[in-house]
Amino acid sequence: MQIAQLSLAQIRDLIRSGEGFDQQMRDQLHGDSRRGALKLWRSLQKTKDQRLRAKVRLRDLIAPEKNLRRQGFRAIAGLDEAGRGPLAGPVVSAAVVAPWPCHWLGVDDSKRLTPGAREAHAQRILDEALAFGLGIVSAERIDTVGILQATWESMRRALASMSLRPDHLLVDGPLPIPGVSVSQTPLVDGDARSLSVAAASVVAKVTRDQIMRDLDNQHPQYGFARHKGYGTREHLAALRRYGPCLVHRRSFRGVLERTG
Repeated sequence: MQIAQLSLAQIRDLIRSGEGFDQQMRDQLHGDSRRGALKLWRSLQKTKDQRLRAKVRLRDLIAPEKNLRRQGFRAIAGLDEAGRGPLAGPVVSAAVVAPWPCHWLGVDDSKRLTPGAREAHAQRILDEALAFGLGIVSAERIDTVGILQATWESMRRALASMSLRPDHLLVDGPLPIPGVSVSQTPLVDGDARSLSVAAASVVAKVTRDQIMRDLDNQHPQYGFARHKGYGTREHLAALRRYGPCLVHRRSFRGVLERTG
């Protein structure tokens, strides 16, 4: 097929179909003198470069899991939390056992992803994971035991809700989870270093964001859907005006300073 004989609209349709647009056709497109053809080639090249970077990133992210598999572990769960820092709402933890081999291109630390990408990746993770679990601990419980203990509690709940028992845990952070008999590897910045932990970070973040949107419907004066309970200027102003509600963490300084 000669690219020069096709209209730009036909070329776009061919590219979108994903059928038979091989390297020879890419080279023809690159040599096409039409300005629109050059734009299409640049777009194709950008997509190709992004996919290559994603493959390299995936290779780096599966390194901890690969190392553990060499040691004989198979059901390796990544654990991460969302919501340690906000002034309102729960802390949510997720545990994920990824399939092996795993081809979750684009899955990364949730903080590196757009909201739309997080939603899409979370759905794929939940559909394809060998097992996953969620643990949610309320603001009231956080006030009772403190955020560190509440975070560990949410992680234990996530593990308890899984359909299979992992034989090793990759845990985001510098410390192992107390009260858990499964062998563990704590990873500082684990959500940027391990695919399983990154997947858990995505699921935890998406789950908590939905909870905060639901809480926004119950308490619309605070803007939870926008700031997810973090201490933004908008949130602090609402706290000064309305005081805290039932889902605020009253032991947190940002809340105490505006209620004392």
